[in-house]
Amino acid sequence: MTQAQLEDFLGGLTVRLVEALRAEPFTVRAGHQVGTELVAAHVASAEGLGRTIEILDLRLLRDMDIDGPDVRDRMARLLGGIATGYARALRDRTLDEQETIRRAALVAREQAELALRESEARYRHRATHDPLTDLPNRSLFTQRLDAVFAEPTTASRRLGVCFVDLDGFKVINDTLGHHVGDLLLVSVAERLRRGVGEHLVARIGGDEFVILVANTTCTDDVLKVADAALAAINEPAIVDGHELTVTASIGIVERLVAGTTPSEVMRAADITLHWAKSAGKGRWALFDPVRNDDQLARYALSAAMPAALDRGEFFLDYQPLVSLVGGTLLGVEALVRWRHPTLGVLGPDRFISLAEDSGLIVRLGSWVLAEACRQARRWLDRSPNAPFVSVNLAVRQINDPGLVQYVTTVLDDVGLPPDRLQLEITESALMSTADGPVRTLRELADLGVRIAIDDFGTGYSNLSYLRSLPVQELKLAGKFVEGLRSPAIGDRTDENILLTLVTLAHTLALTVTAEGVETAGQAERLRAIGCDAAQGWHFGRPGPAADIDDQLA
Repeated sequence: MTQAQLEDFLGGLTVRLVEALRAEPFTVRAGHQVGTELVAAHVASAEGLGRTIEILDLRLLRDMDIDGPDVRDRMARLLGGIATGYARALRDRTLDEQETIRRAALVAREQAELALRESEARYRHRATHDPLTDLPNRSLFTQRLDAVFAEPTTASRRLGVCFVDLDGFKVINDTLGHHVGDLLLVSVAERLRRGVGEHLVARIGGDEFVILVANTTCTDDVLKVADAALAAINEPAIVDGHELTVTASIGIVERLVAGTTPSEVMRAADITLHWAKSAGKGRWALFDPVRNDDQLARYALSAAMPAALDRGEFFLDYQPLVSLVGGTLLGVEALVRWRHPTLGVLGPDRFISLAEDSGLIVRLGSWVLAEACRQARRWLDRSPNAPFVSVNLAVRQINDPGLVQYVTTVLDDVGLPPDRLQLEITESALMSTADGPVRTLRELADLGVRIAIDDFGTGYSNLSYLRSLPVQELKLAGKFVEGLRSPAIGDRTDENILLTLVTLAHTLALTVTAEGVETAGQAERLRAIGCDAAQGWHFGRPGPAADIDDQLA
């Protein structure tokens, strides 16, 4: 309000107060109204009010043409009414302002609480959902799985889990880029969600998804879900202009809720997923507790092998290789055994494949080679007619660049002539495009070491390899000898095969040893077709070195 406006405003109040002083009967109501209007005009301080009353008082005295005690009393009362009206109006305005502030505070609080709830909801969603596909993440899936086990259950309640992994997803990422890979994951997630219906689908990382099938009645319930998931994933999709078709492997677990835990279910699903992958991908595999127990036992054996080798739990048996012409002992094959502290003596079929898978086969094979050479030297010390020792080489050993040097060192250390050592390799060990294995064999042959092809006839039987390799002997697979058990007409096929193989070997200036000879009849028929030597239970079962000692006495 400007100064001029204030003057006009106060002038108007003065006129009304003069009229109130003259009015009969006299009342202070006009003073109350003026006080209220002063508050409305924002004359809202004690100093401002006092100054205003002072101005009004002077104007009243000036404008009044009468004076006297009665007038002065009325004026005092009227001015008091102004103060009272002012105080009441100011109080009411303060209360109104406080109410407005309170209401505004309530509204602000409600808005803040709403924003907080929305923020918390967004945070919870982000914390429990995958940011790329918007599927539930590992955390939410774990919560839902845990909830199944936390609910009161009956003895017959069951559940199923499908662990899904895309096949070849890394190739797509590497060739088309991560952007296309991400778009493909989004597409797969949407198809999975649509394909499996009401079941919980979660992305738990990378290209891995998991489906929770609660309250199954039988295994078929979860198998149907797995089939639907595979079908959904296999649908062709246009992703960023690329038509992509992807497959998946699924590990399935379906079991009673009672007697298991969420972690056991997920571990079983993970194991079964690997079974599906190893079976060829693009399929599902169902958890098999018997197979799992067998794998656990194999894993325990594999884990125990290094320490067992350190403790000297492995030992060698020797099986004779006998001439079919004169019946003399030509050589022995060293066969490794494991004297397990709890399982007893284990044959190579129980642990050799584990050693190959773990890489321990090189270390174990080196020990077998050295131990066999030491024993061959001891026999040679006993008799000049001592047998040569034949040792099997694994593929990893042949590919080991240090093999030739190791053999040389062992022979030198024990003082064994190289021709008293024979190394057996399988056909599959030579089926490689690399020149390393063949070069290694040539270097070993140049040392004077004998080279034999083991289980000949069960592999590739590559004649061009056979002609060019530095091989001295073929060991024919025992499966051909099995057909010589009786003189039945049907057995002539195996006999003819053996005759062909023996003829072929002799054409290449190789000696032939037949494996798996168990009867005198088999030995006689092998002798008749020209086989040079034989090995099998008919000539002696694998046994300790002392058994060979007796034959040298």
